[in-house]
Amino acid sequence: MAGTVAEIERDLAELRDSSSEPGHPPTLRTSVMTHLAWVPEEWAEAAELTLAGLAERHPSRTILLFPHAGEDAFEADASLQCFPYGDRAVCAEVIRIHLGGERAQHPASVVAPMLVADLPVFCRWRGQPAFDEVFDELVGVVDRLIVDSTEWDPDLGPPYAELAARFERVAVSDIAWERTERWRRMLANAWPFEARSIRVQGTHAQAALLGGWLSSRLGHDVEVEHEQADVLNAVAVDGAPIDAPPGEPPPPSDLLSDQLDQFGRDRIYEDAVRAAAR
Repeated sequence: MAGTVAEIERDLAELRDSSSEPGHPPTLRTSVMTHLAWVPEEWAEAAELTLAGLAERHPSRTILLFPHAGEDAFEADASLQCFPYGDRAVCAEVIRIHLGGERAQHPASVVAPMLVADLPVFCRWRGQPAFDEVFDELVGVVDRLIVDSTEWDPDLGPPYAELAARFERVAVSDIAWERTERWRRMLANAWPFEARSIRVQGTHAQAALLGGWLSSRLGHDVEVEHEQADVLNAVAVDGAPIDAPPGEPPPPSDLLSDQLDQFGRDRIYEDAVRAAAR
């Protein structure tokens, strides 16, 4: 367990050296980004599963931040994830950091020295942000913020307004929005329609975002009727059902992987969030 940034870098260097010893395939240290994740305790298992699902698609320096209340603490563990690549192995770095007390209140000072120079920085924020100093500190050091508003409380108006207030500071992706993409295509294919109301069987976030999207695109308020479901199963506009998209929805790791390929702002998503916040 490392207790300083210097010890983390030393541990990673030793791991890279040992992976290149005789009997091991030659290794390539490859990073295309720094991938941060803010992971409260209740999201730890889900974050680890998603990280495993990303596999070799986005070799990066991944820094998992596990905050907890209590005494001031900094405990870190460094490891390598290696994957076969021809006669070589591609290795990505994973740093797990447990932060407590004052350290958890100032995460940017912890991660800034570990960012890979001249590469983009993405932050996956698990759960609903408090939109406080801790959140804004991390937003200040990343190029893209990735949230999933499906993980937020059902009363989405206030947090969407808080998120929208930061659109000029950081590019934002929302996995809840990406889960509506197949249905948005089907809605576009079904247009024209008046769309005074939309009924959505899915999560609160999917209903709010689809309603916000239609409102922002059509230029008038759209009433949202919501039936709770864990998966987006059905959509109707003005009482008329929309054909379901073909195939199965992608798994979380695929959705996150897609967002790690995006660098610019999604203005249509931003408009949908603003409309949903009203």
